[in-house]
Amino acid sequence: MATFAVTYTYAEGSDAARDTHRPAHKDFLATLHEKGLLRVSGPLDGGTGALLVFEGGSAGEVGALLDGDPFAVEGLIGERTIREWSIFFGGLR
Repeated sequence: MATFAVTYTYAEGSDAARDTHRPAHKDFLATLHEKGLLRVSGPLDGGTGALLVFEGGSAGEVGALLDGDPFAVEGLIGERTIREWSIFFGGLR
């Protein structure tokens, strides 16, 4: 398993819709965390996006998981990046 850093940039004007769908979004992420796939996540300063760290077999696998995020389903993510991340110091294990 590799580690992946995922960033979300929220779609412009999506604040109210994110508030509506946030409970389902949090439940979705909690399930991935309980399965050991999502290691850490949280919003970035300013409320314009989020950082999520995943364990997965490939960027495509992580992306397929995140396609089911209610924020993605509802079109609330303007941009998503998924990059493999090699941790040299510290760890998430």
